[in-house]
Amino acid sequence: MPQRHAQLSIFDNDETNFSSISQEHKPSSIRTIRPKKLKTFIDLFCGVGGFHVAAKNLGMNCVFASDIDLPAREVYEANFNLIPHGDICSIETSQIPDHDLLCAGFPCQPFSIIGQQKGLNDHRGTLFFEIARIIEAKKPEAFVLENVKQLVSVQNGNVMRMICSSLNELGYEIDYRVLNALDFGLPQKRERVIIVGRRASLGNFNWPTGETRRASLSKVLEKNPDKKHFASPRILQARKAAHKASCRPAIWHQNKGGNVSSHPYSCALRAGASYNYLLVDGERRLTPREMFRLQGFPDSFKLHATDNQSRKQAGNSIPVPMLQAVIKELQNA
Repeated sequence: MPQRHAQLSIFDNDETNFSSISQEHKPSSIRTIRPKKLKTFIDLFCGVGGFHVAAKNLGMNCVFASDIDLPAREVYEANFNLIPHGDICSIETSQIPDHDLLCAGFPCQPFSIIGQQKGLNDHRGTLFFEIARIIEAKKPEAFVLENVKQLVSVQNGNVMRMICSSLNELGYEIDYRVLNALDFGLPQKRERVIIVGRRASLGNFNWPTGETRRASLSKVLEKNPDKKHFASPRILQARKAAHKASCRPAIWHQNKGGNVSSHPYSCALRAGASYNYLLVDGERRLTPREMFRLQGFPDSFKLHATDNQSRKQAGNSIPVPMLQAVIKELQNA
């Protein structure tokens, strides 16, 4: 295992009464023969641990994690007492423990509308084959992969067809669906494609319905945010001149074309967005804690000490309740 490198003193452990939002689904009817239960998982491209929170909430145990980003690994270690390995490309499959479930939110930049949609022509896109390499060698009972919804259509759908075909050839039944965090209790419009693979022995898999009542923004927003999060008078004046909101509280969103809109929820958090991309009531930026709440993390989750890292890490993370609902249905299969 890598040497210990993180100290808890660099993290913000702001404890409040906000609870993470999760969806529990009714278990399937009892069967005469029970398939193998999913008890252990690995967390590839783990970031700060969105998959980990989701699976741990369901009683699963993480036996391996990996991410190339050092600050993300530090936050992961501080929260889970598990030190992720580094670059997955340099890790032999023999170093990875056996596991029941493989989780991976592999890099989305090659497929995102924010990027140039180069797909597998981008070197980051080829990291999918690292996942396939590990699945082939370790043969987990199931896997859950997450990416931006553009993965379905990029290069006229050829990338998605290649991914599904490659995984199917490894002996798995493959299904995918675009899910939205708005349907799983979070006030954030975040659409992601989820790819589920399972061995036939697991039985039928049903996609979660996503009918959780959405939490209001007032439950997410802090009452007295630090003044450093407020926009400059120039930005404030420009926003107010460009738009009038029909509800409050609201998150004002400025798109790439400069158009401003507002909603009783947030548009998708982005790691590389402009500093004033999202403004609460057109006045201030989201705080790091608010960003992680929008992703479904509990307030007990320790954040990086710097706002820039926390903002990046929240934007790169996943909606915890959405992934938790998917894994729960795999457990029920």
